[in-house]
Amino acid sequence: MNRSLAFWSAVASGAALALLPLQSAYAASSAPAIAAFDQSFAATNDYTAILHVHEAKGDRTQDRVYQYEFMKPHFVKTLILEGDGKGSGGVWVGGDQVSGHQGGLFSGIHLKISIHDPRAVSLRGVTIPEGLMQRIVDDYATTPGKLTQVDGGKVNGVPTDRVELKAADPAANYGVTDQILYLSKETHWPVRQVMYSGSQIVLDETISDLKTNVGLKQSDFPF
Repeated sequence: MNRSLAFWSAVASGAALALLPLQSAYAASSAPAIAAFDQSFAATNDYTAILHVHEAKGDRTQDRVYQYEFMKPHFVKTLILEGDGKGSGGVWVGGDQVSGHQGGLFSGIHLKISIHDPRAVSLRGVTIPEGLMQRIVDDYATTPGKLTQVDGGKVNGVPTDRVELKAADPAANYGVTDQILYLSKETHWPVRQVMYSGSQIVLDETISDLKTNVGLKQSDFPF
């Protein structure tokens, strides 16, 4: 995960199916919290959440607060609430384009650009789908490496399970050597993620205000 970059918080590549958790037998057996999340997500039609994200790349850093809205199968809307690009937002509904706008005086001007446009990704290149809860968890289930789960203690007052992945090939994992995910023991959804490149923290994000099955409609994602 990773991320002035741009009009909006990030964007996607891949088909709509890529948004769904791809649970592996290995991940399920070595990290039951992943299987628990998959079950909870299967019963979820939509959700909203706030992501507080710190990213580092070399000597550059970026701190943002994102608002995410998601509806199955592949409707996503983001808005940068605080930080670099404040007020900018974007909508992705599949395909190879994102519809976005800048903050401030230009907020009324919406443009469609390629999902691969440099303005549409964060400091470390994270796209909208890669910032989604299901993609965060799926990354742990599908990235080759050593996966373990232990009790995570409380994170912001929430009892958690701690899932850690030590990447087998960091070069193929965007330089990330070790990544740790804390999932709520009650809801099974992510509450925090930390990624390392060696000893450097390159991503530290906290998820708050998660609401599921809020009744979003396709009209909430104007493209």
